[in-house]
Amino acid sequence: MKIYQDHIEQYKQEAEALEEQTRRYSLLRLVAFIFSFILIIILANERLLEVVWVVGPICIFVFVSLLKHYNELMRQKQRANFLKQINENELLRLKNELSGFDKGLSQLDEEHAYMADLDIFGSHSLFQLLNRTTTESGSLRLAQWLSRPATKPIILERQQAIQELNPNIVWRQEFEAAGLPFANTNSEYQKLLNWVAGDNQLLSKKNVYLAGSVVLGVLALTLGLLSFFNSTSPDLKFYLPPFLIVMFLNYRILKKVAPLSEDIIDSTHQNVQTLGGYQMLARTILSEEFQSKRLQGLQKDLQQKDSSAIDEMGSLKKILSFFQLRGTKRSDNNKFYGLLNQFLLFDIYCILKAEQWKSRNRAHIQSWVEAISEFEALNSLAGFAYSNPDFAFPEIKEAPYHIQFETLGHPLINAENRVCNDFNLSGQGQITMITGSNMAGKSTFLRTVGTNLVLALMGAPCCAKSGQVSHMKMFTSMRTKDNLEEGVSSFYAELQRVEQLLALITSGEPIFFMLDEMFKGTNSEDRYKGGVSLIKQLNELNAFGIVSTHDLELANLSGKHMIVSNLSFNSKIADGELSFNYKLTEGICTDFNASELMKRSGIKVLKDIESLSLD
Repeated sequence: MKIYQDHIEQYKQEAEALEEQTRRYSLLRLVAFIFSFILIIILANERLLEVVWVVGPICIFVFVSLLKHYNELMRQKQRANFLKQINENELLRLKNELSGFDKGLSQLDEEHAYMADLDIFGSHSLFQLLNRTTTESGSLRLAQWLSRPATKPIILERQQAIQELNPNIVWRQEFEAAGLPFANTNSEYQKLLNWVAGDNQLLSKKNVYLAGSVVLGVLALTLGLLSFFNSTSPDLKFYLPPFLIVMFLNYRILKKVAPLSEDIIDSTHQNVQTLGGYQMLARTILSEEFQSKRLQGLQKDLQQKDSSAIDEMGSLKKILSFFQLRGTKRSDNNKFYGLLNQFLLFDIYCILKAEQWKSRNRAHIQSWVEAISEFEALNSLAGFAYSNPDFAFPEIKEAPYHIQFETLGHPLINAENRVCNDFNLSGQGQITMITGSNMAGKSTFLRTVGTNLVLALMGAPCCAKSGQVSHMKMFTSMRTKDNLEEGVSSFYAELQRVEQLLALITSGEPIFFMLDEMFKGTNSEDRYKGGVSLIKQLNELNAFGIVSTHDLELANLSGKHMIVSNLSFNSKIADGELSFNYKLTEGICTDFNASELMKRSGIKVLKDIESLSLD
């Protein structure tokens, strides 16, 4: 899309201009430092101490101002580079070049009803195409939406929110860029939430601990300094013993609270960066005015009367950032912190500050994280919708057992190569049988229907001109394979999937199933018998679906009073060339190409098997 190209050029120029400014300010900082250092040395040598006390702070102020402006320029340059990267990523997604994006493999469940068969996660997956999140919790929220269908009211709310975010490309990309500096896919954010939900240990005796820390800290510093300055004086005997007693008391107190300190650090050390991301994302969310019910509700979750996600997450980030200086037994300890801690009991202050924060925000942090995560997921789907303006939001029907798509295609196939088909299936027990020659597109079509149903039932637009779907659960059995480690053959693996399907149907909810080449791991007689039996059983249950097969006997069930309709994909062989149009047609397939493909593989296919003599 041209807008992405324009944005890339715009942000490239911004980054280059900012790079020039940062180089200039870097040189100014160096000049200011050298000039200030030389000036102060000259003034000190001239014994102009009064002037030094005036010039020194001025030099420090100038240097700090230059440093602050330099850091701001660096932040702006980073933002421009991130925005450039975001638009480059959008172009890659348009071309379905997805290898560089997170595969979401941690969310892949081979036993799931449809994940493995529909390429929801993994290489060249739907997750890679959709995901524009920057936090682990946002990524997990998107994965959850891909893994289970939402109810109709939630789908409609998401559609409305996505449609509002869709045209607001500037805000959407600024939102994504706000989180990228803090991106952390292994933040273990649940540890942070668990720590916040945990009990406080010192807060109930806050005044005692604070008073004790102040008294012992003052005594330790005072007695320490007196002991140091009287180290050669006879008066040392008056200061050293009480100093050692105070230091021993401090040591015992720190030893007692050490497990609390280490628990806080271990539970949060991966999340200091994540808190920064949450803070910036919340600030971006609250900077915009939204009209849709869902987006307004999420904003309210972040800005409540008694607490603001921006301020409170920033506060916790400061507390934890300071506490990280302490270190733990499993990490390097900061020696300087350790020395001051021994005197001033920093651990007590940090624990109390952290527990005060927990007590103040325990009821809010879960809703903050959920609101930000949902915004990230909605932003991802809005970006997907914007990049594919021809995709349609399907109508969610009240009547069950209904699927209707016009010009349906697979979103993971490039637009120039994508062949679209209409598809309609309605009614409990209805089954469409799809026959076709090898490589004609049967399995791809099943995945096309399944992938678009996943999109529809999470609230996203579908790769279709229009669509109507009812609420349903989905189940697929397409890529069954053996498992040597568990001693499971491919045929038994398929039986296990069928068993899962039948168990799912007993839940009472409408089930849409897709079965690719049923019972392909057994002989033709048993395959036919099993196929007919399963189709008849499914026809009588709370289900409807698609079955693809090469077996023409199964396809002929439509003429035997079973509720089966036939569609097919066909191929043509002309002048020795095999071609496919990937268009769905009514009826049973009439052109099979297996023999031709065998010939091309070097097999000498016999024309008359009946007359073959093996003597």
